[in-house]
Amino acid sequence: MAKRSLVVVESPTKVKTIQKYLNSSFIVKASMGHVRDLPKSQLGVDPKKGFKPKYVVSPGKKKVLDELKKAATKTDTLYVATDPDREGEAIGWHLAQELDVDKKNVYRISFNEITERAVKAAFAKPGRIDLRKVDAQQARRVLDRLVGYSLSPLLWDKVQRGLSAGRVQSVAVRLIVDREREIQAFVPVEYWSLHARLAAKLPPEFVATLKEVGGEKASLPNEDATRALMASLDGARFVVRSVTRGERRRNPAPPFITSTLQQEAGRKLGFSAKKTMTIAQQLYEGVDVGTEGPVGLITYMRTDSVRVAREAQEEARGWIVGRLGRDYVPDAPPAYRSRGSAQEAHEAVRPSDVRREPKDVTRFLSPEQLALYRLIWERFLASQMMPAVYDTLTVDIDAGRCLFRAQGSTLRFKGFTAVYEESREDEAASAEEDPEGAIPNLEEGEVLRLRVLEPKQHFTQPPPRYTEASLIKALEELGIGRPSTYASILSTIVNDRGYVRRERRALVPTELGMAVTDKLKPYFPEIMDVEFTAQMEDHLDKIEEGERTWVETVKEFYEPFKRDLARAKKEMASEKAGEPAGEPCPDCGEQLLRRRGRFGMFLACSAYPDCRYTRDLNGGERAEELPTDETCPTCGKPMVIKHGRFGKFIACSGYPECKTTKPITLGIACPAPGCAGQLVERRSRRGRTFFGCSAYPNCKFVLWQRPVPEPCPKCAAPFTTERAVRGRVLRRCVREGCDFEREVETSVA
Repeated sequence: MAKRSLVVVESPTKVKTIQKYLNSSFIVKASMGHVRDLPKSQLGVDPKKGFKPKYVVSPGKKKVLDELKKAATKTDTLYVATDPDREGEAIGWHLAQELDVDKKNVYRISFNEITERAVKAAFAKPGRIDLRKVDAQQARRVLDRLVGYSLSPLLWDKVQRGLSAGRVQSVAVRLIVDREREIQAFVPVEYWSLHARLAAKLPPEFVATLKEVGGEKASLPNEDATRALMASLDGARFVVRSVTRGERRRNPAPPFITSTLQQEAGRKLGFSAKKTMTIAQQLYEGVDVGTEGPVGLITYMRTDSVRVAREAQEEARGWIVGRLGRDYVPDAPPAYRSRGSAQEAHEAVRPSDVRREPKDVTRFLSPEQLALYRLIWERFLASQMMPAVYDTLTVDIDAGRCLFRAQGSTLRFKGFTAVYEESREDEAASAEEDPEGAIPNLEEGEVLRLRVLEPKQHFTQPPPRYTEASLIKALEELGIGRPSTYASILSTIVNDRGYVRRERRALVPTELGMAVTDKLKPYFPEIMDVEFTAQMEDHLDKIEEGERTWVETVKEFYEPFKRDLARAKKEMASEKAGEPAGEPCPDCGEQLLRRRGRFGMFLACSAYPDCRYTRDLNGGERAEELPTDETCPTCGKPMVIKHGRFGKFIACSGYPECKTTKPITLGIACPAPGCAGQLVERRSRRGRTFFGCSAYPNCKFVLWQRPVPEPCPKCAAPFTTERAVRGRVLRRCVREGCDFEREVETSVA
């Protein structure tokens, strides 16, 4: 009897989607991710033996492996059909090692979309596991382990227990810290602008802005200079010098890659990078769409390539011509250029079949899945369309020694904007704003009537705080991280470590994040250096290309790192002893010390344990009120973020006249049946943090473990919880009856 073939993928969802495309001679099984990894309890890397890694079966994977081994005994061929990237390649290599299958019977199957066409084409031309990709992944894993397991104990010893550092996460935190210090050091500079409201022979009235004075660029540093110039224009004639008409074309954005998908989903849908990738993974692996069964709706979502398959372009062009007309497609499909380091074997993130419109799958998708699918579908279609065309008008107006200018534009041809409009944070979109309104038909030499001169005061603005979207963009532009790492970097520094907090959409470093950054920078200049971290990413790419070996790459890094580590252990000052606060203890008169605890900075008596006086500095020091974009529902005044005895909350800026307050939510819906509230962080009277419902006292739901906006991979509960247990951080499902539990790594690159 002929033996069958074993096909291994990562998830049960992929099993269902792929199995229906293969005949009964193929057994499709899921590995549930990595089956082997470095041990949690020890370094697992031996620098004295060529950095040889020690791999062990991952916790909870023995049963999975046993099932795969049993299936392997009934087959003569192993097909590794894991994701088409380094991580997927490494999963496949470890599987082949554990299943002990003859190398000549191990094949690698890669596809960018899980469709019948793509799957059958991949099985028709199977390849082999790419050991260079495996080496690149192994180098990253070993580097991250060496850094994380070396720096974390140092921080425990010198700063505070439970801290961690990572090869890439620490640089990301540094970017946020550096930006915060730029903002703190920023000194606003006053300047003014001058606007003339004018009337012509024909309506409407319009506004022109001062551009030049005496042939030089206008500069109005203060109100006195502005008023003096206005006085000089008293009685001046406003005469049209020139009327210039033109055309401007606005090109569509390329189809999504991982980073731009995360940025746009953050701006348009309010999704975190991690949430975006979780939902994209669901769309890629397959969604049951009725009679067709499970179908992969999008291409692989971890990519830095904007390449699009010719067949997909032709499908898109056919849809556009059929729905909008021939004028909306260019003569030839557009070609977009990827970044230099992009993996061109991959494609952009696009719908697997553009003919499957969002309205066709609405009843099969959750609201969040549908929103992301629509975003990907619209962006891809738009990328294959003609530019939008605008008629532009520029009018220069003389008034004494001054030149005023009015500008406007009118959309003549919608082009790609008939399908998709980029978010307003995009430079291309914001450029379309016309602050001066419509302009009437004017003629050169026409004399205009001045209605009013309007001076406006301005101040230069500090650089904005990073959002998830802008930080991902910065990481990509600086060459830090790769598509597969952006979401984990952000999740680690914001959710897991407490180095960064969210204020609305902004990422703000905590005092702890700033302290750790300040500790590491002097002693680990390479680890904390943006260019060095980007160079290491290039080295990993070169390993995959066969231009470097993984051992030489790790060795080049480790030798100077080991010296830096030895110096830091010897010279880095410890914060545990505390710094003199310059004031006596009110209970016993001894010196008070400024110390760092689990909940931030506090003052403690130097006579401890004889004197146990302490004072919380986080609540004891008056914190700055932070603005929000909300208005008070009671009186209409702006709402601000305040710091109270039990943590932060939102309150009316009109206090004490208006006492309206509301809690700051975590963006996680309360799981209590029938409750529409959100979870909020609170502090008990004894200082212990807990998480309750914003609808309290109507809802009394309480959690003592920190909720994390990561769905349970086992039962799909909307969030999980996290707690520290004997030096380990465990993530567990919140749903009763689900036994999901996973240990969180102490560092992530």
